[in-house]
Amino acid sequence: MTTIDLKSGDASRIKADAVVIGITKRGNGIAFSEGAEAVEAAYGKSLKKTLTAMGANGRAGQVTKLPAAAGVSATLVVAVGIGDRPNATEGLRRAAGAAIRALAGSQHVVLALPASTAAEVGAAADGALLGAYAFLGYRQSTAGDHKSPVGKVTLVTASARRKDVIAELTRSKAIARGVHLARDLVNTPPSDLHPKEFADAAVAACRSLKLDVEVLDQRALARGKFGGILAVGQGSANPPRLVRIAYRHPRAKKHLALVGKGITFDSGGISLKPPAQMDWMKSDMSGAAAVLGAMTTIARLRPTINVTGWMPLAENMPSGSAQRPSDVITIRGGKTVEVLNTDAEGRLVLADALVRAGEESPDVIVDAATLTGAALVALGAGTAGVMANDDDLRDSVHQVATDVGEQMWPMPLPPELRSSMDSGVADIANIGDRYGGMLVAGLFLQEFVPDGTPWAHLDIAGPAFNTGEPSGYTPKGGTGSAVRTFVGLARALAAR
Repeated sequence: MTTIDLKSGDASRIKADAVVIGITKRGNGIAFSEGAEAVEAAYGKSLKKTLTAMGANGRAGQVTKLPAAAGVSATLVVAVGIGDRPNATEGLRRAAGAAIRALAGSQHVVLALPASTAAEVGAAADGALLGAYAFLGYRQSTAGDHKSPVGKVTLVTASARRKDVIAELTRSKAIARGVHLARDLVNTPPSDLHPKEFADAAVAACRSLKLDVEVLDQRALARGKFGGILAVGQGSANPPRLVRIAYRHPRAKKHLALVGKGITFDSGGISLKPPAQMDWMKSDMSGAAAVLGAMTTIARLRPTINVTGWMPLAENMPSGSAQRPSDVITIRGGKTVEVLNTDAEGRLVLADALVRAGEESPDVIVDAATLTGAALVALGAGTAGVMANDDDLRDSVHQVATDVGEQMWPMPLPPELRSSMDSGVADIANIGDRYGGMLVAGLFLQEFVPDGTPWAHLDIAGPAFNTGEPSGYTPKGGTGSAVRTFVGLARALAAR
């Protein structure tokens, strides 16, 4: 992974492949952001005219490269537009990511961006490390056509020796490792990531971090009466798993449970998806990947809180043994579900995991899942929906997500939609009203949360997998969505 360090002093004097400065719009022209002073001075006041002539306008994420002046030790000067986002920290995060992505193949890059406060240092480091990502392990004959991420980043700040700034850099490094882990898992072809391999990857990732890991195989799931996970997995030649990961702190007073949907490939089962909606269904385990990425990050940061992660893993395939529409299954705890659509399978595995998580009496439960296409219709591809049975928790999750740079939006759980899931033969059906499908799915999950336990549900169907072009620090493919929110929430609860 890309390394990063802090350095005070003159950014123009550091020998590197490139030095990055920030620009913003000002009237009909551009203005330089804090940190660019030494580089600007080396050009004898001609830098602004040169950049303008090259089309630089300060637009967020715009990257402009030019040869360094004689007084600059780096080979290139790169101007990146920071833009005018209401959340200036996120603007800085995205600008750093865009610059580092554009400089892939470089060995050493210097960031001379606004970085006088701990929050600014953290944002710039976040963007740089999250932007320095590539999934190249499966490339052979075309490997030479794809550049590796930047090798080293030096972030210039006058606050390089402050304890709070160093702590922010430590946080950024841990977050990036967790997000990259989640991205790698999401991007792995489903032929190489069945439930067993995913569980093995979880064990391997946690081995050196003092995390307790328990894996329930098919027999253990049957003994534990995990009817949802078993029903979804029964159509596949690759049996399901349930992974439990526990982090404990000796002084913890609160317990957070994280649950993530882990469908390693979702064909839709007997209710088969159209081919055009199936080619990126390797990403249907993004919630579980987020749980694993978050748990490893939490273990590195050591917040004063107990956290348990739950990863229900199954492959949803059509076959002679697959569950059928109109089957009735029994979720752990005894509630029965009429399966009217086998492509509404994520909520079935989550139901089992939510019941099991609740049996340990956590103070808060939060789940993340690529659960509904309705989430994309309602919120687009870049924003997750946040639903909760507790208004304060929903608002807290939304605020944490905003602070860490993940776009989420509060959504309701209208009780009148619950009756649309009434079943003529079971306690509840797995689908209901198609209008407000994201909310109906949230109401279904709520049925399996213990009474009185605050719970939030993140529908990350949009932002978990980027089918478009990279932007800012967001790559094409798996994004690691929800890792940062999970970690941020654990740290916020620990601090209360």
